[in-house]
Amino acid sequence: MKLSVIILNYNVRYFLEQCVLSVQKALENIDPNASGEIIVIDNNSSDDSCQMMKSRFPNVKLIENKSNLGFPKGNNIGVAKAKGEYICILNPDTVVSENTFTKILNFCHTEPVEVLNTGIIGCKLIDGTGNFLPESKRGVPTPWVAFTKIFGLYKIFPKSSWFTKYYAQNISENESGKVDILVGAFMMMKRSLYLEVGGFDEECFMYSDDIDLSYMVLQKGYQNYYRADTTVIHYKGESTVRDGTYMKRFREAMQFFYKKHFKKSVVFDFMMKLGSFAFALLKKNQQKEVSKKIDKYVVFTKKDITLELGKPTTYLNAFEKFKNEAKINTEIILILMIR
Repeated sequence: MKLSVIILNYNVRYFLEQCVLSVQKALENIDPNASGEIIVIDNNSSDDSCQMMKSRFPNVKLIENKSNLGFPKGNNIGVAKAKGEYICILNPDTVVSENTFTKILNFCHTEPVEVLNTGIIGCKLIDGTGNFLPESKRGVPTPWVAFTKIFGLYKIFPKSSWFTKYYAQNISENESGKVDILVGAFMMMKRSLYLEVGGFDEECFMYSDDIDLSYMVLQKGYQNYYRADTTVIHYKGESTVRDGTYMKRFREAMQFFYKKHFKKSVVFDFMMKLGSFAFALLKKNQQKEVSKKIDKYVVFTKKDITLELGKPTTYLNAFEKFKNEAKINTEIILILMIR
């Protein structure tokens, strides 16, 4: 078994369906002498995610948790059942390219000896409208780096190395290279390495778990990499509700990381409480903002319907046909799953 793809789901049934379809297609392109598997862990979704998986993908391994165990524990449960030499931690609200797994596996096997200490590998993430997601590559959020992020200094001084470490702006979005921190929406690594560092820390419910895992890998002497030669769509935040609970957990997650890895300071702790609250509030408000202009819609449906969307609209009855609609210069894509 070459690769195990671990997908933790919580109430995103339609995104999950797209994700699994794209993963199945991408796994067809890995080494013909190897095989891949998909493991879906459901954290007690209240929609019909599990029923959909059983009827639509009966050959995919499905683990049904009886409660929402959080991101770290849910993924750890999935990895414990994995058989692949490599694992890929993947969000359910993503769509991988057909070449994603082959590109990254080839990188692992064909690069020179200096890359043998490879830790976690991430890739270029874009949102549903084609915008690059800067969290695809990040630096270690030391107190100073976190300060520049929380107070937006990286935007005010975009060319200064003093202020641009949070999003690893020393390399561009289209340039592959070494980075410190990768995002939990897509993380690929050897299963043995994941087990060596103990997997995700289950003391953290969510939000800083990917930073923590990336940092633990660095501490073990490995190097993390960002690959710009393959792209994954991430419908960011679809499984997250930006409410008071979200803000509380986000603040707790930030404080968890600093207490675990950095020297405790009363002054800094106060700054982080204030800053993380402001940052969480900003993220909540951003969800209300209208994103980039949409030029066309792609609607997935098995019903004979017509929607008045005010823009050119294409109707498809199968996700596999979507790639014919996604041209390189198309930046918009809004997918509505209607059954």
